[in-house]
This record gives sequence, structure tokens and C-alpha cells, in this order.
Amino acid sequence: MPKTKLGKWAGVLLAVFLVSLLMVYIFLNVIGFRRGSVEILVPGIFMMIAGMATFVTGAVSLFKFKDRSLLVILATISGFLPSLLS
Repeated sequence: MPKTKLGKWAGVLLAVFLVSLLMVYIFLNVIGFRRGSVEILVPGIFMMIAGMATFVTGAVSLFKFKDRSLLVILATISGFLPSLLS
């Protein structure tokens, strides 16, 4: 578990990112919404913002506050992935 407040925020933002990713996947593949519809764009944009915020909070917690917990490291790595897509 993270020890710093920023590390805990990175964990919460990671959960928000993963839930948004799951929502986009379900909306596209299970329910069958078309790409570019409002039902896909809203959670997709929310997912990108949460992913980038996860990366920033995880990186600051990792390097500035030396919070080396597994959750912070996973949040930083998975938060870096949306920045590759944008």
C-alpha cells in the first residue's frame, strides 16, 4: 500500500482509469455502440484524462516522495500508456 497521500491518489486514479477502460470495451464489444458515438467518447475522454493524471501523480510520488510501493509503480506504468496514444 502507498504511504504518501499522492501515492494513494495514484491508486484511486488507476482504479478510475481501469473502470473507464472496461466501460469503453463493454460499450464497443458487448453492447455494440459505434465508434465515435457520444456513449463511447465520454468514457474515452475520461479514461485519457484519468490515465494522464495517474501518470503524473504516480511519477511525482515515485520520484519526489520516494514512495516505492507496487501500486504506485503499476499506476505510473499504466498511466504512461495513454500518453503514447494521444
